[in-house]
Amino acid sequence: MNALICLPIISERLVLRPFEPSDRPDYDAYHTRPEVYRFLYTPVPEADVRAEQFAAAMSTCLEEDGDTLRLAVIRRDASALVGEVLLKMANKAALQEEVGYIFNPTYAGAGYATEAVRMMLGFGFRQCGFHRIFARLDPLNAGSVGVVERLRFRREAHLLQNDRFDGTWGDEFIYAMLKTEWEDRQGL
Repeated sequence: MNALICLPIISERLVLRPFEPSDRPDYDAYHTRPEVYRFLYTPVPEADVRAEQFAAAMSTCLEEDGDTLRLAVIRRDASALVGEVLLKMANKAALQEEVGYIFNPTYAGAGYATEAVRMMLGFGFRQCGFHRIFARLDPLNAGSVGVVERLRFRREAHLLQNDRFDGTWGDEFIYAMLKTEWEDRQGL
């Protein structure tokens, strides 16, 4: 996608850029923590699976349905990898993208997730030309729900017991924002 030439994306505090091989130790630091995987509905990955995930994270393809662009979130003042944000091509024909994010709990509470997701919304709507960007969240994940609500996503659905992990049923919230809504909210 031509929009990828706009990378990296830079704010006062953060840089969103493709992952690099040197990011692997910091990536592993949060991808080995059970509290990170609690709401990802998968067990903490073993080393070989993490290696595959990291290799996939370094791919910058966002052209066909199912493609996922993952960007490293770097603190500018310390060059520290604090997490990642992603856009997943949900429906190319309908210009629909899913936004997601995973952050190292060590950096929680500083607003990095909200800032990084805001940056990805700008990238998705302005550079990529998407019509709608949505997020799927576990209602129990208060931090993640807070991110999308601070950014004024609309809650479109509350799916009851639609997922099961380790024998436990879980609900799901779906939040979304249209490009026109994003344009109206540029004062965020």
